[in-house]
Amino acid sequence: MNNQHRYVSGAIDLGEVKARAEAREQAAAAAARPAGSGPAPFITVTPENFEVEIVRRSTQVPVVVLVGTPRSPESEQLRTDLEALATAAGGTFIVGYADADATPAVAQAFGVQMLPTVIALGGGRPLTQFEGGQPLDALRSWVDSLVEQVGPQLSGLEEAPAEEEPEDPRLEAALAALNTGDFDAAIAVYDEILAETPGDTNITQARDTARLLKRLDPVNQTEDPIAAADAAPGDVEKQFRAADAEMVAGAPERAFDRLIGLMTAQPGEKARVRDRLVELFALFDAADPRVTAARTKMASALF
Repeated sequence: MNNQHRYVSGAIDLGEVKARAEAREQAAAAAARPAGSGPAPFITVTPENFEVEIVRRSTQVPVVVLVGTPRSPESEQLRTDLEALATAAGGTFIVGYADADATPAVAQAFGVQMLPTVIALGGGRPLTQFEGGQPLDALRSWVDSLVEQVGPQLSGLEEAPAEEEPEDPRLEAALAALNTGDFDAAIAVYDEILAETPGDTNITQARDTARLLKRLDPVNQTEDPIAAADAAPGDVEKQFRAADAEMVAGAPERAFDRLIGLMTAQPGEKARVRDRLVELFALFDAADPRVTAARTKMASALF
C-alpha cells in the first residue's frame, strides 16, 4: 500500500474515451433522477464537467476529488472507500474521481505530482490535500472533519438555485483554450469581456489565473519549480515560479510566505516582489483571511 506513482502527463486516448463515456452516462442518470433528489454523490471528473460539478458544486457542499489511476491499488481502494462514504453521507459532501491517465488535464489543473492524491474543495477553492492511501477509519474521520468544519459555511444543495443565468458563451471558448494550454487565447477572451464589464471580479480573477498558468506552463516544465527555488534561495525568478506552483497546488499561504521572505532576503527587489504579491492577492476575495494576514506581513517586510 506504499507504492506511489509519480504523475507523468500525457493523454491515453482509449482511457479518455472511457472516462467521457462514463461522464455521459452519469449525466443521463442525473436527468432521470426525480426533481429535488440532488446530484450524484460520486462522479467521474472530466475537463467538460470540472467547472460545474467540482468548482461550482463546492460552493454548495464540500467536494472531495480523488486524482488516481487504475494502475495503483491505493487509488482503487480509495475510490471504493470514498464512493461508499459519499453514498452514505446523504449529500453532505460529494466525491469526484479523476483518472489521471485518461484525463491528464484535470491532474495538471490541481498540480498533482503523486498518485493517488486527494484534494478537498470548498467555496470554489482547494482547502487541503493528502497523497497516498489511508485506512478507512482515518479517511472517515478526515471526511467527517471536513463536513463539520466547512459544510456550515456553504450554501447547501437545497439552497442552490434550480436554474442558473446563461453564461457568456465566450467563457466556454476560454475554458477550451485553457484545457489545450493556449493561455494567450484564454487571456484574450477574458480581456475582451473585461473591456465590456471592467468591474467583473470573477472574470478578473479568471484572467489573472490564466496569466499565472501561462507563467508556470506546467506541461512543459523540465524541473520541479519548488525544489529548484529551494536550492537557489537568491534567485528571484525561481522564487516567483515556485510561488506560482504553490498557488496552483492549493497552498497560497506558502506562496505568500515565500515571497514575503524574499523581500527581506533581497531588499533591492522589494518593489518587484510586492507587485507579484499584489497580483497573487487579487486571485482571492479581499476579505480572505489568508490575504489579510499576508498583507500585514508584507507591510512589515516593506517598512
